[in-house]
Amino acid sequence: MEKFYKTKHYALTVLLIALFFVFGVYIGDRNRPEIDKVVGISNKETQVATQADFSPFWKVWNTMNDKSPNISKISDQDKVYGAISGLVGSLNDPYSVFFAPDEAKAFQDEIAGNFTGIGMEVGMKDKVLTVIAPLKDTPAYRANIKPGDKILKIDSTVTSNLSIDEAIKLIRGEKGTTVTLTIFRDGEKNPREIKIVRDTINVPTLDTEKRPDGIFVIKLYSFSANSADLFRNAMKEFVDSGDSKLLLDLRGNPGGYLDAAVDMASWFLPNGKTVVTEDYGTKKDPEIFRSKGYNIFTDKLKFVILIDGGSASASEILAGAMQDNGIAKLVGSQSFGKGSVQELVNVTPNTLLKITVAKWLTPNGTSISEKGLTPDYPVEITQKDSDAKIDPQLNKAVELLNK
Repeated sequence: MEKFYKTKHYALTVLLIALFFVFGVYIGDRNRPEIDKVVGISNKETQVATQADFSPFWKVWNTMNDKSPNISKISDQDKVYGAISGLVGSLNDPYSVFFAPDEAKAFQDEIAGNFTGIGMEVGMKDKVLTVIAPLKDTPAYRANIKPGDKILKIDSTVTSNLSIDEAIKLIRGEKGTTVTLTIFRDGEKNPREIKIVRDTINVPTLDTEKRPDGIFVIKLYSFSANSADLFRNAMKEFVDSGDSKLLLDLRGNPGGYLDAAVDMASWFLPNGKTVVTEDYGTKKDPEIFRSKGYNIFTDKLKFVILIDGGSASASEILAGAMQDNGIAKLVGSQSFGKGSVQELVNVTPNTLLKITVAKWLTPNGTSISEKGLTPDYPVEITQKDSDAKIDPQLNKAVELLNK
């Protein structure tokens, strides 16, 4: 949904990502859905020394003013915003984007959860706009949008040259209006068109189930602002149940707040154990996020986590920490691989820059953004399984827990 936003520690993990809840697509992952932090730009910082030749820029500027028949409809300030967008585009990073005033307001509204849309998170996979996951009980979910669906067109607009945020702007819209997505799904020969009516998006968080075979199931749909508290309640319910077998289902969970992922990992790790590392390359030293040391479980705990291509960002942080520390086994399919960290910068009082500043590494140093997480027990769900309402991933997890 992306890193997570950081005002007080505002991570969207790219959540936030990614991350951000966007158009009913959210980007999710630290009390920050995918953006790392908010900083300001001083006047002093605008004076940058450079050897670049700006004469081509001014020639284009003047030529536009002299020759374009539409130039009277575009203010000089809008031209500056367009130039900044092009500058950010030179990074060739789908998660770095400049927001002009109207876009910045919409983006902030979405972070706050005040949005309508269709309820899914998208990302770039092999330079193709791809669904990370639809959110439960949203228009996208009910329209049978699947993780991994490649979005070829949004209404009549081809997506091949769109950034993620440009795509989000086209997909979101007023409640009751319709958007048509042309998607290509692996295993099918031809693209399909899916019409979806936009609605207000209420992001689900968590369900629990105590199975007759003594397995306690937590289905976590997102790492929202209140998910750590809800997870705490689920842990109490698990302990009170007397069970020792825990199944955490992170399938289709596109992420959210980094702080929530760290807090959840702390239930299973000793104080000080690494949960995730933010690698800033040569820019500065890495930042390590460590367990808070709740660590209430003994060696008797049997723990399996379900993941798939819709598990991203904070989901990958939590699952990767459990896998690398030998706490849980992962069952399912390869996760999405959304492991870049964005920072949200206030450029002016009403414009924003979202820029990638780091990558997330699991405790063993694996880069989440390279290829995602590999399950200990790879299990795919075929179309035949879906048609027969069979869940071989869940069945495998139950088998392991009941051994």
